[in-house]
Amino acid sequence: MGAVVDRLLPGRPYPLGAHCDGMGVNFAVFSAHAHRIDLCLFDESGRKEIARMPLPECTDEVWHGYLPRAGPGQVYGYRAFGPYEPQHGHRFNPHKLLIDPYARKLAGSLRWTDALNGFRREDRGMDRRDSAAAVPKCVVVDDAFDWHGDQRPEWPWGQTVIYEAHVRGMSISREDMRPIERGTFRALTNPALIDHLLSLGVTSLELLPIHAHVNDRFLVERGLRNYWGYSSLSFFAPEPAYLSRNELHEIRTAVRNLHAAGIEVILDVVYNHTCEASETGPTLSWRGLDNASYYRLVPGDERHYINDTGCGNTLNLSHPRVIQMVMDSLRYWAEAFRVDGFRFDLGVTLGREAGGFDPGAGFFDALLQDPLLSRLKLISEPWDIGPDGYHVGHHPPGFAEWNDRFRDTVRRFWRGDEGVRPELATRLAGSGDLFNRRHRRTWASINFVTAHDGFTLADLVSYTHKRNEANGEEGRDGSNENHSSNWGVEGPTLDPAVLETRAAVARAMLATLFCAHGTPMLLGGDEFGRTQSGNNNAYCQDNEISWFDWRLAASGEGRAMTAFVARLAALRHEYPSLRSERYMADYHFVEDGLAEIGWFDEHGERVDSQAWNDPGRRALVLRRAVRHDGRIEVTQLLVNGHGHAVSFALPAPAVRWRMLIDSSRPEAPEADVVQMPLELAPRSVVLLGCRMNSP
Repeated sequence: MGAVVDRLLPGRPYPLGAHCDGMGVNFAVFSAHAHRIDLCLFDESGRKEIARMPLPECTDEVWHGYLPRAGPGQVYGYRAFGPYEPQHGHRFNPHKLLIDPYARKLAGSLRWTDALNGFRREDRGMDRRDSAAAVPKCVVVDDAFDWHGDQRPEWPWGQTVIYEAHVRGMSISREDMRPIERGTFRALTNPALIDHLLSLGVTSLELLPIHAHVNDRFLVERGLRNYWGYSSLSFFAPEPAYLSRNELHEIRTAVRNLHAAGIEVILDVVYNHTCEASETGPTLSWRGLDNASYYRLVPGDERHYINDTGCGNTLNLSHPRVIQMVMDSLRYWAEAFRVDGFRFDLGVTLGREAGGFDPGAGFFDALLQDPLLSRLKLISEPWDIGPDGYHVGHHPPGFAEWNDRFRDTVRRFWRGDEGVRPELATRLAGSGDLFNRRHRRTWASINFVTAHDGFTLADLVSYTHKRNEANGEEGRDGSNENHSSNWGVEGPTLDPAVLETRAAVARAMLATLFCAHGTPMLLGGDEFGRTQSGNNNAYCQDNEISWFDWRLAASGEGRAMTAFVARLAALRHEYPSLRSERYMADYHFVEDGLAEIGWFDEHGERVDSQAWNDPGRRALVLRRAVRHDGRIEVTQLLVNGHGHAVSFALPAPAVRWRMLIDSSRPEAPEADVVQMPLELAPRSVVLLGCRMNSP
C-alpha cells in the first residue's frame, strides 16, 4: 500500500468499485440521491481511520475519485450524505460506515451493536452513533493469477451430474487434511476429496453461497450461526472464513484443480435480497448508499420494504444500476474465478417486474444476451414467497430449474401413496408437462430427491416428522410436509427389518433419480448416509448436525451405498437412452414396432387409460430406445413400488437382456437375464439393457 495523500483526483466513473492501475486506485460508487460521499481510508488492521476525503466528482450518478500512490491492500469504506427521510425511502446517515457494494475482499468481521442501526428506535430519528468499529472494511485487491492453461470442462447438459455441497461442511471433519485447510477452499484441492467426486461420476460441484455473509443478530443471540450463508454482505467478496490464509487465490487454485479433474464449479448466488433485512435492520452498505434505488419499497409507504423473499427486503432488479451490479458480480466470478455456472436463489424474485413475474424481465434479458454468461450453466430456484410466486417451468429458454415436483413425486411414490404412478411416469420422462415448451430440452428439469433445504436421504427414510429443536424456533421453521416415512421407528433404530426397508427405499429413490430424464442433482453426503438427526432446516447449524461425518463413508453401509451411486452414475453415462436431452414420444419409432418410449405393466402389456387411473397400481415398466454409434440401444426400467415381490413379464420384442443393476441387490454384478419372468423384490428398481445391430 502506497503513501496516502490528502487530496483525491477526479478519476473516472467506470468501472465501479476500487481498481488499481499500478499508479494509484480509482474509486467509483453509485448513488442517485446522495449529496456527498466520503472515502474513508484505514490502516492495514482496519481499526484506525487515517484519512477521510469527499469523492470529488459525480458523473451520471456515479461518485468517483482517484487516489495516487495507493494500491492493493488499501483498506477503505464509505460514508454517504443525503436526505434522511424514511417516509420517502431515503435513509442516508453519514455516521454509518458503508461497505462498497463492489468490494472484492473484506477485512474484519461484523460485530453486532445498536450503533449499526441507522435510526433511533424511540423517536425514529437519525442514530448518530458511529458504526465504523463494528463494520468489516473493504480491501483493494489485485486479481492477476496464472491459470496455467486452465480450461472449463464444459460438460454437455445431458451428461451433467450435479453434487450439491457446502465448502465448510464438506471438509471440516476430514482427518486426512491439515486443520488449517479443513472447511476452506484449500480443502477442495485435496486429491482424496476430488477422487471421491470422480468415483461418483460427478461432473459439476454446486457450492452453497460463498459470498461474504452475515451471521444474523437473532442467531448470534441464540449462540448459532448462519451456516448456509443466504444473507449476503457482499456480492463480490468471498466469505473470509472459507479462506485458510485470507488469500483470494485459494478459490482460483481450487477451481483450477477441479477443472483439471474434469469437474465444473457452480455457485449458489443470492441476488434477491441482502443481509440488511427489513426497515429495522442494520445500515451496512446498500441501504446507506441509496436505499430508494437498491430496494423495492412499498408504493406510498416507502418507509417499508416489499418482502417477496421472506428475508425482510427485496433487491430492486427493475433499476438499471441494480441489474448492472448483479451482472458485474456474475461476470467477475465467471472471469476472475472461471466458475462454470450459477444457481439463482429465489429466481422468481429476480424476474419480478411491476406486474409480477415475467420470463421477459430485464434481468433475464440482460443475462441471456451476455456473450459469456449465457454460455454457462444457469439454474433457477423457480419460486419465492411473494404473490403468485410459484413458477416451475416458466423461466425462459437457457435456464434449468429446480423441479420440486420431481422431488415430491418420487418421495410420495416410494412412501406408498396411492395414485402417484401416472405422475411418476411423467417425471421419469423429463417432466414434459412443465418444461416441454419453447424448444426447451429435458435437461431444463433439475431432478432431485433431497437438497440442502430439507431432509437428507438418510433422514427422509428415518423420520416422519422434522426435529428442528436445535434451531431455537420451537419447531416453527422448516417444512411440515416432507413426504417422508420412518418405516416403523422414528429416528435411529437397531431393528434389522426397519433398517433393511429404509436402505431399500433409499436405493430405489436414487435409482429413480439417475434413471430419469433431466439433470440429476445429488445432495452431498447422501451417497454414504449423512444424517442431520431429523433437522430439515439446518441453516443455522454450523456443527456436527450439518457437517459431513466421513466415518459413515468408511463404514460398510457407507461404502456399499457409495458404490451403488457410482454404478448408477456410470450407467447413466454409458447408456444415452437414460439421459436423452430430447423429449421422447411414443409415436416416434427407432425401427418398426419399437417406439423410442413406451409404458408397460408387470404383465408386459401397454398401460391403458383405465390402468393409469387405477390408484392401487404401483408396478411399471419404462422402455426407451435410441440409435447410438450405429446400433440400437434399448433400456427397460422396472419399478416395483409395492411392499411385496412382483413378477414382471417383459414386453415384445424378445431380445437378450442384460441385468445392469438391481436396487435390491446393489452388489450383484451385471449379468445376462436367463430366466423369465423376473421377480422384483419389494420397493425395488431393476434396469435392463440391450444393444442390437441396426438393420
